[in-house]
Amino acid sequence: MACGKHHNHAPELNAGRPMTNRPELLLLHNLAEELHGTAASDANKSPWTYTGSVGQSQWSEYFPDCGGTSQSPIDVVTTQTKYDPTLSPLTPLGYNQHGSKPFTLHNNGHTVVIELPEWMGLGGLPWLFTAVQMHLHWGNGGPDHGSSEHTINGLSADAELHVVHYNSELYPNISAAMRQRNGLAVLGILIVTGEETNLAFNNILSYLSRIRNADQKAFIPAFDVQSLLPKDLGSYYRYNGSLTTPPCYQGVIWTLFHEMVQISKAQLLKLETILYASRAEDHEKMLLQDNYRVTQPLNRRVIFTSFSGESRKELTSGEVTAIVIGVMCGCVGLAVIVRFIVKTIRSTSSWDILPSNRPAPTPRTKEPETAKEKQQDVVLNSTTEGQKTEESSSFLQTEP
Repeated sequence: MACGKHHNHAPELNAGRPMTNRPELLLLHNLAEELHGTAASDANKSPWTYTGSVGQSQWSEYFPDCGGTSQSPIDVVTTQTKYDPTLSPLTPLGYNQHGSKPFTLHNNGHTVVIELPEWMGLGGLPWLFTAVQMHLHWGNGGPDHGSSEHTINGLSADAELHVVHYNSELYPNISAAMRQRNGLAVLGILIVTGEETNLAFNNILSYLSRIRNADQKAFIPAFDVQSLLPKDLGSYYRYNGSLTTPPCYQGVIWTLFHEMVQISKAQLLKLETILYASRAEDHEKMLLQDNYRVTQPLNRRVIFTSFSGESRKELTSGEVTAIVIGVMCGCVGLAVIVRFIVKTIRSTSSWDILPSNRPAPTPRTKEPETAKEKQQDVVLNSTTEGQKTEESSSFLQTEP
């Protein structure tokens, strides 16, 4: 399913046999064919494109729903989301039970589509949904060039994976469901690049050379589809939107996972440069790139989250910078304090071990008791003799 910027997408529209002059009916026919894996091998390309005379800005002229008020993809502004505690983790049904029957890989001129067996489904929604297909959206390999359909706080990922399901509890098939409210459910997985290779995505990327041109198909070995999804299926954004490609029907329940999936830079480069939007017989070759729709106005819709802001707060780049600077300043301050303490301890220890030049105090010696007594006796004797002399003189003077 060819789409533009992140979020929605049900089936990718493929070129179909020209049954009518009305492009919207032709696309509807192609969409149903592609989702059921019955598109004719000699199909012509769909009349719409991402740029040009029937590019994104002109879609609503040919497909009125593309100008609706509940279009996808959107920019998720995390500060304007609303926590809904009733949103439960999604449950992939049969995703890892692929069986032995091969999958069909298809280049429809807008994207690469992997058709999924009907026993795969999705639980955790109000109704049971049956899997139909999955497809990718990417850019052109340019520097600082966002390539996902959905964005988070204005920031784009490097690519996006969509897994499309229809409401099999209320409708008999995809054709009946896609025009109806809550008729489709699409999982959106944002993809970023790193150094490590994601082996799960090699189940797709390794076979792209077999479908380099538009309208080519190939059988590939079946694989565990759940291995492509994030590990955390309980944290996501939920909103009501549309297909991200014409005819842009507004009956899609979107689930955009909070956790992103990583692939290597080499894997992304292969996705961006190996496929053609042109057919093998076309003289002018055109690379299949920038197959994402720009974000659409949210209008009065509400984006719900399955996780609270306290548990998973989205930080802006300014907040992250402030935290880093604060941590660095704290570390420097702690280092200064530790250095001061160590220096003080060393200084105190130096005084304790310096040699002392002060003479040791000499102990007082106690005079012998006998000498002390002799001194007291001398004093007493002197006093007594003086008193006797005074008394004798006084007696002589007063006698008649």
